[in-house]
Amino acid sequence: MKAVRLFMIALAASALGCVSDRPTPTGIAANLSKQTGLLQCNSLPTSSVKQTIGLAGGTMQIGPHVLVVPPGALAAPVTIAAKTAGGTGNAVELKPAGLIFLTPAYLTLSYANCNTAALPVSKEVAYTTDLLAILAFVPSSDSPSAQQVTGQIAHFSNYAVAW
Repeated sequence: MKAVRLFMIALAASALGCVSDRPTPTGIAANLSKQTGLLQCNSLPTSSVKQTIGLAGGTMQIGPHVLVVPPGALAAPVTIAAKTAGGTGNAVELKPAGLIFLTPAYLTLSYANCNTAALPVSKEVAYTTDLLAILAFVPSSDSPSAQQVTGQIAHFSNYAVAW
């Protein structure tokens, strides 16, 4: 009986040790029970841009997409490399990968070249893997009349337009 009680205590302790109170990487975890996906779009020309943004912040145009880094978001000047992925999804890769902002930056992704007729739901900016699998959604604001969605990003990685 004593051995069973010790086993149960050890099992409970190990289960509690697996719990994490850390937040998801960029805010809202992907809800796998919700029907979501990346927008299917007509291909855009590949676009690649490098620009140094400093303490005063700045704006970077990446094809039809725009990155806005507010003043004070970076501790020192950083050379940012950004490129569109091309293909049938509107995605942007931002480097140096993992760069964390002191205050959030804003990434506006156009979806003017995407088929949205059958999608009455708001579009979101998704944080994705290199293979464009959705990891999480960032806080986003959709502007259907402008056919663009703006996401608040905390770090550099891959981002795409999702629904």
